[in-house]
Amino acid sequence: MTFKNQLTKKHRWNYCGIFISTLLIPLNAISQQLPKILNTQQKSAIPYLPDFSYVGYHFGETNLPEVQGKIINAVDFGVKANDELDDSKALLKAIKAANAIEGNVILQLPAGRIILSTILYLERSNFVLRGTGSGKNGTEFYCPRPMMYLKDPESLAELREYLTTFDKRQRENENNIDLAFSQYAWSGGFIWTQIPNERVKSYLDKYEPTPIVLAKVSSGTMGEHTITVSDINGLKVGDVVELQLFNKDGENGEIIKDLYQGAPVKPGSHHWKFPKLPIVRQQVEITKISGSKITLKTPLTIGIKPSYQAQLVEWKHLNEVGIEHLRFTFPDIPRVAHHVEPGNNGIFLTRVFNSWVKDVTITNADSGILAEEIANVTIQDIVTDGNHMAHYTVTLGGVHNVLVKNLKVYNKAVHPLSFNTFATKNVYQNCEVFADPLLDQHSGANHQNLFDHITIHLTPDNTNSYALFGGGGADYWKPSHGPYSTFWNLNVQVSNPEEHTKPVLLYGMKDGPFARIIGVTGNTTFEVKYDPEPYIEFLNESMEKVPSLYDYQLKKRLK
Repeated sequence: MTFKNQLTKKHRWNYCGIFISTLLIPLNAISQQLPKILNTQQKSAIPYLPDFSYVGYHFGETNLPEVQGKIINAVDFGVKANDELDDSKALLKAIKAANAIEGNVILQLPAGRIILSTILYLERSNFVLRGTGSGKNGTEFYCPRPMMYLKDPESLAELREYLTTFDKRQRENENNIDLAFSQYAWSGGFIWTQIPNERVKSYLDKYEPTPIVLAKVSSGTMGEHTITVSDINGLKVGDVVELQLFNKDGENGEIIKDLYQGAPVKPGSHHWKFPKLPIVRQQVEITKISGSKITLKTPLTIGIKPSYQAQLVEWKHLNEVGIEHLRFTFPDIPRVAHHVEPGNNGIFLTRVFNSWVKDVTITNADSGILAEEIANVTIQDIVTDGNHMAHYTVTLGGVHNVLVKNLKVYNKAVHPLSFNTFATKNVYQNCEVFADPLLDQHSGANHQNLFDHITIHLTPDNTNSYALFGGGGADYWKPSHGPYSTFWNLNVQVSNPEEHTKPVLLYGMKDGPFARIIGVTGNTTFEVKYDPEPYIEFLNESMEKVPSLYDYQLKKRLK
């Protein structure tokens, strides 16, 4: 039975390709009612809404820490700000010294400009890279040349082979462009968390390692916390492991139908061409083991059946890694084309859990913060700006339970806010996009992500419309997202609002099934077109009673 068939007739009126606002509703009308989708008294009649309350550092249950520990001062190893000399070798010495310290360690950077022309790998837990602030008088990393001029990172060798094997190129005939993709278009950063020699992202089957399987999983229900397992191998309460689900049954695999809930979309070939690679994955913490039943801290994003050959596997990761109170500046170099970015990337987060980035400003980057294979990380109080056209600002791909909070995007970017391949249960909260906004969901089995209390500034086109909802990514990973992607309390500020005598149409998504769009308001009235079959309410009604779904769900759970 598809999701749509589970609804009562009363609620099906919300399911349409286009929802037209009525001019009988006053601008920013204030409702004293909760959205119907939050009504817990009639569960059988209410569309499914994911629980996003477990997102972020320590599942949102504690604030980001002010870490105390052994302080290593970078100046003691030769780092000297504002002397116009390269500090890379001195920084590497300071990191080596910090790595030799047991327990919590803080690498303290001085105020002023520090010149960086190499990658700083952070490869241990309980480590904080701390500047003196992201403002004018704080700590600045100035990167004079992009990563393309550095030695090729060993961890990107498989990506380089993939790009060459499949001849991945950016072709724009109208611009006379036929250029090979850069390895830094969506990977790499001058600050890079990693576990040495640990593969982060799958590209080629022949390099797929044999995982350390800790249990076979035969069943579980979407939204619930309990799974049924067999062949348990050394699992214990408190372990953080990866749950993997597979499609071993080709183009008509049952997991594809379940993943998209029978939606009228056509999945691309990558859903079945790589049977060795998990099509759904979650990093999970075990809270209880009782015979064949294991309880997980966080709910399942999809139900589990025997045919999915699901398993719990070892997940190597770092804990309690922090990057804070600093800024990056890159030269404002000319932009050549999409996907051929030379690698002016700030931070690349891989293999971290219960970690954070806070108070960071990034100027003229190709990509500000990239992430892969991380979970329960909070990225907050970030600013991206500059004249350079970015690829990404802060993007979430292949990650789970990540919170991006208080991000302000002043620069133009191809994908200002983006949920990318395999992103599940992540949240952008209280973010603001000032230039050419796009709420992008980038294909690749990403599902159940939340845009929460987002403010956007836009100029409608001459048809009184704006393509706000994006679905990037390659055709072989379509559709743009799975069911239950959620937009909560979008605040849309249009230029010259007095000129718009009719509602502004917000559109752009054609293959995003069963989205939840709750609350679209701003300084004029709006219509929304989002396909196929969205659930929409509180259009042109104030969301003052529940401005943030994440905060509402978290408060309710902790209560």
